[in-house]
Amino acid sequence: MLLDIPTLLATDFHWGELLQPQFYIQHGGLWLLLFVVFAETGLFVGFFLPGDSLLFVAGIYSSMIAEQIVVTGNEYFDLFILLVLISIAGIAGNAVGYWFGRKVGPTMYTWKENFLFKRRYLREAHDFYEKHGGGAIVIARFIPIVRTFAPIVAGIVQMNKSKFFFFNVVGCIAWVFSMLFAGHFLQKWILAEFGFDLKDHLEVIVLGIVLVTSGPVMIKLFTSRKKKNKSHTDNA
Repeated sequence: MLLDIPTLLATDFHWGELLQPQFYIQHGGLWLLLFVVFAETGLFVGFFLPGDSLLFVAGIYSSMIAEQIVVTGNEYFDLFILLVLISIAGIAGNAVGYWFGRKVGPTMYTWKENFLFKRRYLREAHDFYEKHGGGAIVIARFIPIVRTFAPIVAGIVQMNKSKFFFFNVVGCIAWVFSMLFAGHFLQKWILAEFGFDLKDHLEVIVLGIVLVTSGPVMIKLFTSRKKKNKSHTDNA
């Protein structure tokens, strides 16, 4: 059930709620969902937003969210509507990130670091892009933090616009489709087979998604740092 603005303002707000996907769905529904998807890649400060888990939870509540604009009475139509709208928001977000990278990206390496901006984020995204080429735009959609900076880096290195647009569309649709449909049909199947409602255990589900999506990044960072430290030790 969505809360209106007066009710939202009357509730006790904690900053930690911004990391919980159900917060966005409960307090903003479809429109806030679209903004979050756009901001996660369109605004480089959006790297902390819960993109993967938000889409998964949106799949669970797909009918309720879709009813904000039209009542179809059909779960497949509801999912299709969300797929189209969310994909457009994600594609637009990546496009803005790419444009930002082309215009002001090169100067970002000289910016002063702060709580929201670290130059190492750019270096990590750049290394990822160099390794995987155009496919990095697709792969990056499934990796937190990297997906925020991948389109910016693509702009910085002057990736061909047509090539970027192609991988942008493919990657975004694949990401939205997999997360949205996984949430919807996994909830439906588990509830029917085991009588277990994922809505009652969203915290655990979200934690699991975060571990699965962020795990490879953390392992990569840890192993890279370990190799770097070993290299310094050997050279000492």
